[in-house]
Amino acid sequence: MDVFVARQPIFDINKNVYGYELLYRDGIDNYYKHIDGDVATSEVLNSSFFLIGLKSLTNCKRAFINFTTNLIQSEVPTIFDNQLIVIEILEDINLNFEIINSCQKLKEEGYMIALDDFIFKPKYLSLLDLADMIKVDFLATTRKEREQIANIALAKGISILAEKVETQEEFEEAVELGFSYFQGYFFSKPVVMSGKDLPISPSNYFRILEELHIAEPDLDKVAVILERDLSLSYKLLKLINSAAFPIRGRIDSIKKAVTMLGIDEFEKWINLIILKELCEQKPKEIIRLSIIRAKFSELIAQEIGREDKSKFFMMGMFSLLDVLMNDRFENLLSELPIPEEIKSALLKEDGIFANVLKLVLAYEKAEWQKLSQNARELEIEEDKIANFYQKSIEWCNNVLAHTA
Repeated sequence: MDVFVARQPIFDINKNVYGYELLYRDGIDNYYKHIDGDVATSEVLNSSFFLIGLKSLTNCKRAFINFTTNLIQSEVPTIFDNQLIVIEILEDINLNFEIINSCQKLKEEGYMIALDDFIFKPKYLSLLDLADMIKVDFLATTRKEREQIANIALAKGISILAEKVETQEEFEEAVELGFSYFQGYFFSKPVVMSGKDLPISPSNYFRILEELHIAEPDLDKVAVILERDLSLSYKLLKLINSAAFPIRGRIDSIKKAVTMLGIDEFEKWINLIILKELCEQKPKEIIRLSIIRAKFSELIAQEIGREDKSKFFMMGMFSLLDVLMNDRFENLLSELPIPEEIKSALLKEDGIFANVLKLVLAYEKAEWQKLSQNARELEIEEDKIANFYQKSIEWCNNVLAHTA
């Protein structure tokens, strides 16, 4: 039986991923079913820790999970590593002596406690003394309420997290008020704060050079390394499309780009890249998401019988390029010699490539009604999709583990 867990990244002030909130989902459905809270949390814990695996879901970063009154009093959180979970307490918790005592024990055992959807009321004073973090819903509170909560939290040395942040203005307000962590749809397409370059994996450069320095370089190996590095792939395609290199046809694979450039010229280029860009590595969640989308798209393409699955991989890889480069797709794609069907999918949401991308995005956002529609259009069995996504996460983790 397939299991489903929705996840949303939580960022720090530098927009690095601090952790993920894990949410209950009841499979491929057209809406979230409001089932019993104990059941929902138990399903999330079971799926996350025992079936899918927390390494795959959160890359071993902290998992924020809602715990009900019953589960806290039953000391269920102590089953799990106190360095891996954050205990979220909802605003409707039944506050009594037993729950305060249970939270005190969890605190003493090193567990982080976060108050979710927090709105200040006198009855919460006892919980404030135990809280490590307060989560404030920006859609459900006014500016005055947010400021009041921030002042209380900061005075007590409690971190504050802004959730349901949807605009740049809300993010800036949260920063101004002293919030340290952020969550919401504004971050589903994070804005890169510095420059217009892409994060790199320096070890990839040396792996490529190592291959190039043998008597007969294997272009397939070189292409595999390049495909796993969005920065190198993007720069190579820009080079191929530059005025200094007369293009001869569309590029539908990274291997074709390397072949077109030639080994000698390719080696000169990679050396220039090393000299210019070898710097401190700063992993970005958006790069990880790009890699997951690339593999997810490829697996779907393979399932529906497409022989050009490498094109779908490329589409997924470049699907967040506008976010990474702080520029419009129209401007960025005009500089890249990629197939027109990929450009059409990213610009116009048109064609089979767009349909695959829509399915990928629907799964990411747990929009099950849209997912069902996309699956029907692609004539793909819905019960296979979750497995494809899990495989994509595992593949991405493996890729990043070997490019650190």
